Amino acid sequence: MRFMRFAAIAAVALSAIGGAEAKEWTKIRMGTEGAYPPFNYTTADGTLTGFDVEIGNALCEEMQVECEWVTQDWDGIIPGLIAGKYDTIIASMSITPEREEKISFSEKYYNTPPGMAVQKGSDLKSTSPADLADKKIGAQSSTTHSIYSEQFYPDSNVSLYPTSEEYKLDLENGRVDAVVDDVMVLTEWVKSDEGACCEILGTMKSVEEIHGAGAGIGVRKGDEELAEKLTAAIAAIRANGKYKEINDKYFTFDVYGE
Repeated sequence: MRFMRFAAIAAVALSAIGGAEAKEWTKIRMGTEGAYPPFNYTTADGTLTGFDVEIGNALCEEMQVECEWVTQDWDGIIPGLIAGKYDTIIASMSITPEREEKISFSEKYYNTPPGMAVQKGSDLKSTSPADLADKKIGAQSSTTHSIYSEQFYPDSNVSLYPTSEEYKLDLENGRVDAVVDDVMVLTEWVKSDEGACCEILGTMKSVEEIHGAGAGIGVRKGDEELAEKLTAAIAAIRANGKYKEINDKYFTFDVYGE
């Protein structure tokens, strides 16, 4: 009984300590790539914008905190968070078990499937592994799309690129036969002057073991309370119409998904 009483007292003490150490967030440093349109990118005049950025700003407004944006190359974006360069990652990062071993996440703020783009006039007729056998496929490294490409197209030659801009250039110049990415990223590209060379071949079914449950906002281990606040703010902007307002600037359907 004395042990149980001591344990109870210790639990209360730890709870009090935890409560005392809960951080009051007045400013959140948002980390993003800045090279993944239409979700996050930098305009010609140096302005950081995109769906991720506008959603992030809306969440900060809902939480009544200041937003500060930091750009980071994709390959270093999780190490940058862990090192304290920023407090969150809002960069179209899928919530996957592998990433959850290193960082924590809010609930999703959108969920769209992967797609494939090819040059106009390509002889490829479908996204099936059989049709892509011996073909060259490009994808951005360290993404769910690179993992998907390597697993589902074992008979293809998969090339990985540091940024999406580089695989787009190689597709345009015929150095790869197809590229895999989020279908909305590819759709926005082929609609632009820069992507006039190419077209969408099709979409593929998301695989939860690879793509996770959607894109979430990453936080450091130990900052789960911040993740919960962000999840609540996502629900709030979904409810008050702000999410739809931002969504409709970029997309013709609700990218939140089912």
